[in-house]
Amino acid sequence: MTASSTPMGRLLQRARLREAGVTAVLVLVIAVLAVLGLAIGKASVSPSEVFSAVTGRADAMTRFVILELRMPRMITALLAGACLGLSGALLQSVLRNPLASPDIIGVTNSASAAGVVGLIVFGFSGLTLTGVVLVGTLAATAALYLLSWRRAAHQLVIVGIGISALCTCVVSYVFTRSDIRDAQDALVWINGSLGRAGWDTALTLAVCAAVLLPAALSYGRRLAVLELGDDPAAALGVKVDRTRTVLIGLAAALAAAAVAVVGPLPFIALVSAPIARRVTGTGSLALLPSALIGAALLLASDLIAQFAVPGVVLPAGVVTGVVGAPYLLWLLVRPGNRPV
Repeated sequence: MTASSTPMGRLLQRARLREAGVTAVLVLVIAVLAVLGLAIGKASVSPSEVFSAVTGRADAMTRFVILELRMPRMITALLAGACLGLSGALLQSVLRNPLASPDIIGVTNSASAAGVVGLIVFGFSGLTLTGVVLVGTLAATAALYLLSWRRAAHQLVIVGIGISALCTCVVSYVFTRSDIRDAQDALVWINGSLGRAGWDTALTLAVCAAVLLPAALSYGRRLAVLELGDDPAAALGVKVDRTRTVLIGLAAALAAAAVAVVGPLPFIALVSAPIARRVTGTGSLALLPSALIGAALLLASDLIAQFAVPGVVLPAGVVTGVVGAPYLLWLLVRPGNRPV
């Protein structure tokens, strides 16, 4: 009798097939949203012209509009959404808490604080700003983890809320002490916007994503063992504390990379994993779908932000906040989902 002929083997095979089907659909949805993002705007082009521009057969003006103005924004949204979606999935799985997303436990706010200090106080940008945000976020995450060491998961969320409040105070203080022009630039960034995305931001995020996304997806396979409990996981040879620390560090780094480029976009990390688990019917195995859903959500949110109100380009963070806030309220009031 082969493993695939047992009831458990057949169940696992069906789960993998369903996840593969969902992944294929999500890739198709992302492709459609990406083409829309490249095609529509003040200078609208057809999908065939988008293909011609990408393959180098379009005229110079069309190539400029698509490759220089719209392509960097689309790539930035795609990568930032994927990083945030995967970050939320890792944290929620490791801590077994539906509220354990970078938005709630202070990871995003610590990245915001580091970014505002870097932008306004030191005038950093590009890779330097990304490095500062990464270092600041990982330091705040380390403090969060140490303060909640060997305590219940909900206590980590509570400590995270405290760190988040502290980081918000830092941001407010820096704003009150800064020049109005510097504060205006930082305010656009802190609201979560793709309006300033260019090839420099896209390439910066691509470098971070090329390292962090594969590492998180590969190391995240141990989540299935961790979900059995600490003692069974240790009995199976998993170093529980080290694995949990690495996964939380990867989640923080993913969120920091996204925030450093596009600002603190709310709720993408919070909602991506629950949606992925619902559509795939799996638990910690839904890491790749979570990343793809995050990418699709941010691409769709950016399109809505650009074109929902004629003549007004909203920050993408406004749209994600409008969508995510009702979900958070529902999560808090639904009895079966109470995290603490």
